[in-house]
Amino acid sequence: MRAVPTWIDKVHDLHFLPSIYDLAFKPDGSQLIVAAGNRVLVYDTSDGTLIQPLKGHKDTVYCVAYAKDGKRFASGSADKSIIIWTSKLEGILKYTHNDSIQCVAYNPVSHQLASCSSGDFGEWYTGIVLSSTPLQGIVLRNCCSPFCLDSLSYIGKDRTLTYDPCCVSYFSKGEYIVMGGSDKQASLYTKDGVRLGTIGEQSSWVWTCRVKPDSNYVVLGCQDGTIAFFQLIFSTVHGLYKDRYAYRDSMTDVIVQHLITEQKVRIKCRELVKKIAIYRNRLAIQLPEKILIYELYSDDSSDMHYRIKEKICRKFECNLLVVCSQHIILCQEKRLQCLSFTSIKEKEWLMESLIRYIKVIGGPPGREGLLVGLKNGAVSMTDRQTYSTHKLLANLLVFIQEPNANSVAWNTQCEDMLCFSGSGYLNIKASNFPVHQQKLQGFVVGYNGSKIFCLHVYSMSAVEVPQSAPMYQYLERRMFKEAYQIACLGVTDSDWRDLATEALEGLDFDTSKKAFIRVRDLRYLELINSIEERKKRGESDTELFLADVYAYQGKFHEAARLYKRTGLDSRALSMYTDLRMFEYAKEFVGAADPKNTRMLMSKQADWAKNSKEPRAAAQMYLTAGEHLKAIDIIGEHGWVDMLIDIARKLDKAEREPLAKCAAYFQKLKHHGYASETYSKMGDLQALVHLHVEARHWDEAFALVEKHAQFKDDVYVPYAQWLAENDRFEEAQKAFHKAGRQSEAVKVLEQLTHNAVVESRFNDAAYYYWMLSMQCLDIARGTKEEMLKKFKRFQHLAELYHVYHSIQRYTDEPFSSHMPETLFNISRYLLHNLTKDVPLGISKVNTLYALAKQSRTLGAFKLARHAYEKLQELHVPSRFQESMDLGSLTVRSKPYHDNEDLIPMCYRCSTNNPLLNSQGSVCINCKQPFIYSASSYEVLPLVQFYLDKGIGDEEAVSLIDLEVPCIDRKASQSLKLDDGTEDTEEDPFMAKLSFEQGGSDFVPVVVSRSVLRSMSRRDVLIKRWPKPLQWEYYRSLLPDVSITMCPSCFQMFHSEDYELLVLQHNCCPYCRRPIDEPN
Repeated sequence: MRAVPTWIDKVHDLHFLPSIYDLAFKPDGSQLIVAAGNRVLVYDTSDGTLIQPLKGHKDTVYCVAYAKDGKRFASGSADKSIIIWTSKLEGILKYTHNDSIQCVAYNPVSHQLASCSSGDFGEWYTGIVLSSTPLQGIVLRNCCSPFCLDSLSYIGKDRTLTYDPCCVSYFSKGEYIVMGGSDKQASLYTKDGVRLGTIGEQSSWVWTCRVKPDSNYVVLGCQDGTIAFFQLIFSTVHGLYKDRYAYRDSMTDVIVQHLITEQKVRIKCRELVKKIAIYRNRLAIQLPEKILIYELYSDDSSDMHYRIKEKICRKFECNLLVVCSQHIILCQEKRLQCLSFTSIKEKEWLMESLIRYIKVIGGPPGREGLLVGLKNGAVSMTDRQTYSTHKLLANLLVFIQEPNANSVAWNTQCEDMLCFSGSGYLNIKASNFPVHQQKLQGFVVGYNGSKIFCLHVYSMSAVEVPQSAPMYQYLERRMFKEAYQIACLGVTDSDWRDLATEALEGLDFDTSKKAFIRVRDLRYLELINSIEERKKRGESDTELFLADVYAYQGKFHEAARLYKRTGLDSRALSMYTDLRMFEYAKEFVGAADPKNTRMLMSKQADWAKNSKEPRAAAQMYLTAGEHLKAIDIIGEHGWVDMLIDIARKLDKAEREPLAKCAAYFQKLKHHGYASETYSKMGDLQALVHLHVEARHWDEAFALVEKHAQFKDDVYVPYAQWLAENDRFEEAQKAFHKAGRQSEAVKVLEQLTHNAVVESRFNDAAYYYWMLSMQCLDIARGTKEEMLKKFKRFQHLAELYHVYHSIQRYTDEPFSSHMPETLFNISRYLLHNLTKDVPLGISKVNTLYALAKQSRTLGAFKLARHAYEKLQELHVPSRFQESMDLGSLTVRSKPYHDNEDLIPMCYRCSTNNPLLNSQGSVCINCKQPFIYSASSYEVLPLVQFYLDKGIGDEEAVSLIDLEVPCIDRKASQSLKLDDGTEDTEEDPFMAKLSFEQGGSDFVPVVVSRSVLRSMSRRDVLIKRWPKPLQWEYYRSLLPDVSITMCPSCFQMFHSEDYELLVLQHNCCPYCRRPIDEPN
């Protein structure tokens, strides 16, 4: 730090030298207000000219202060008055205190003026007294501004001074402190109290000091009237080694910066840093009374942690400082001294001229070489043993030829490159090529790869400089390897591409490959790899290689010429056609053979297709004989007329184009043309598939009649189509014709399952009946498994048919069934439900319906039983209230059932309970009950079986004989006997007898005579197809009319059946239409 006097003035009065008690700068720094004697002086700060002395006070002026807005300033005097002056140096206001004024200060925000005298202080605003308060104690002049923060805290530690301080002021935004006093000088301190140096020595006490706003100027006011204006100049203290830069910060700290990674580390020395030197892992810092030697913690190139290795506690006077691995080098004018880290002088040199520059140029630890530059132009190279001097200045000037160069640096990664700076420009020179210039502030101190380390004012920065210019200089001379080395230092992607392209055209494939790898151009890398493979196989024609390169670069005519020169005309032709340059291709081919002409036509058609001209492309393909491609284009665009024309012109032997035409006809829904084409080809199987896909079943069936081998190809999809359209009976027939019985069963099983899941129980019953009949049809080949399925499906059909009414009663608000019907249905369903309840059937719903209808019809015992069973099951909440009420109500009723509801066995005339644990059979004779499929009342029917040796046809013929009965109505008679029946009256009735109390069922077996005695009107026959046996039933009440459906063999009361058929126009069970023949 140096203090340079700018101007000095001494204030004189007539009789004495007035003391300078206070100073104040105008906020813009252009004027200086001085309190000198009983006057206020105004100076121009640029040259120290006295602008104007201001008179108005009658006694000594102790204080001055300028407002922050620069519009006015105030002065306070021992005459107890305060004068406010404008910036035009005119007094505009004057007011007084009770004592002499000691200090004044403006509020920086509101511009209020605070003034303080020996006995009171006050606040003033445009001449109005805001407040005035008496003081007790002593008021010091030059005190700080009274406008401060609400609270203050003590920071730092005390510093002992060797003099009495009279003034203090912050310098450079609070980084430093200027202080003056009885030592007759002003000193500069850090904010921590470390003294940095003297600003200016005076001949008397320094009463006041002020810092010019936003500048490095300081003004001092002394007791003898001296006003001294100084400029503080801070020199740069720094050191550089490769990518590490150390510099002084805040005068007492050292910052080490890694120029590549931008890492920084701060070393606090707490004393004035005078010199810095850095080398490898060493850092030397010279302080006023010692030198500190630091070293890195580790050998890592990115490590930034330093620790103290040695301390040399001696005061040294030197111009330059250099540190080595084990020594420090001190330079004082012409003398060089080499000291160890323990302060032992080991070597000394005396140069012939003043030393201007020292640099460590490397070497083994302890024996590093030094490069020493002297003022007379000599450059010396020294180590601990040798010393030599060379006159190198002239050579350097001849090499660089730049008189304005102020700094130069060689590239540490490329020995043929250097850079130098001067006159605001950076110059880069490679080998003996011309210099490349660009603008740069500062001067270069290092050059590493593509980074140039530039020092501008106090900051060091790493500037990224693309090495494009020297790289292109090497490329101009086709020095590809050297250009690649320069590019590796740092160039743009476009520069890399230019290098790769130039090297490729120069057939330097190695360099070109490396450059294309950097820009990740896979296309050119594939080209280079293919050329290298061809070279390995023995190819050596460089013109052919260059032709391929030109083709890749778009230089097609040059490539074609080279191809023709090497005898590869076909390659040139392929290149032109691939690029759709058909005119150039025709010129290149000329009057060549027709083969090449057709190839060109085909290529041109490809281009027309890609250019969205499909009709032209199709015509070109046809001309070139490419029928398949033409058909594809025509078919995709739906041009049926062109497609018909092609199909009819093609020969039937050209099967592939014809098949493609037929496929497009089929796709375009022109099945007639497709059929014509397949017929022309003779492809019957494709023709069958065409009819099936188009749902032209009549044509397909006609074709199958002539060619039975396509039976499966027609009937299977026909059956699937019927099943999809809910035509299941026709679908079954189609499956039968196709021989796909199992598929028919699977389709119906899936439909049945869906109906059950969707609670369509009526449909489920119908589907199960159809499944049973399907299984029976399959079982004609005496398959036991299918017979079992038949019985199971028949049983499920009956259950779902019955449960449909229960479900409608419980889930729908209204029911079309009579209470007696629901009562019978519920009883029938409970009799036939086994432990495994079928899917979808709810036992709760069944018991609920039974309980309600039983209570309605007077079967209170059965109702109570049903409610008790419901208590054991999980009942839905919607039934719970009704069930609880019904259960309580039925308990108030008598515990018996209505006798009219008791079912009677028509074989043995035994009354059976309403709920039979044995099922739907008589508890006495075990004869199964026959129910009506509508009301589910017990029908007066008894099943009988034929005696051995009697066939179905014979039995029917015997029944049809119908022997006439004797009319006994004309006479009345009373016969008394011992209880035996008259068996001659009805032989069948005699067969109904059985042994009482037997546990096994005894069927009714009839002989031929009994059959002859039966009336055809009283016999119902279920004519089951094979392998089932026919079933025979005899009505015991001929007056009761019973009708049996000829399809499903279900029994109905004739009146119920006729009503249901009228409602549904079909059988309510199997849905057989009424007009369908038996």
